Amino acid sequence: MTVVPRALQQNVLLKKMSRCLAVSVGTTLLSAAVLVALALGAGVPAGPANIIAVCCGIGPSYYANRHWVWGRSGRSDVTREILPFWLLSLAGLVVSTVAVGLVSSMTSQWSTSARAIALPFANLSSFASLWLVQFALLDRVLFKPARPSAQPSVAASAAPTDRKASVAS
Repeated sequence: MTVVPRALQQNVLLKKMSRCLAVSVGTTLLSAAVLVALALGAGVPAGPANIIAVCCGIGPSYYANRHWVWGRSGRSDVTREILPFWLLSLAGLVVSTVAVGLVSSMTSQWSTSARAIALPFANLSSFASLWLVQFALLDRVLFKPARPSAQPSVAASAAPTDRKASVAS
């Protein structure tokens, strides 16, 4: 059994957290740009614009988190990874859509540039409040490393060779 020092475990956790945060920032910027373009540029109502904007970021977020943050490769498991990731993201979407809708109605008389700040801020603050919960679920549930299989350890596979050497001497 290999014992990993606590400092190394913390370093790995901080690396994952910083990468996950970078993914979140990137996909949030993508979503905010789509939200502003749709709501203020194309005249789409804020709620539907937010739904479209958030959905535009879910795919890149899943891919980047799975591959870059948690180092997973190979085929994704639909029921264990993809579906739960989308459900988690859609739960955040519900919270952010309610927040964006409220802010939109409260700021309807504001200037376009002020609303261009207020609407993405509502979206961002919603997801920021859920970020730690999301990280914990991704780290401990969705992308948790598979348990090691019952493969013999290096020491166990070397043991017969050692026994033959000791018997021969």
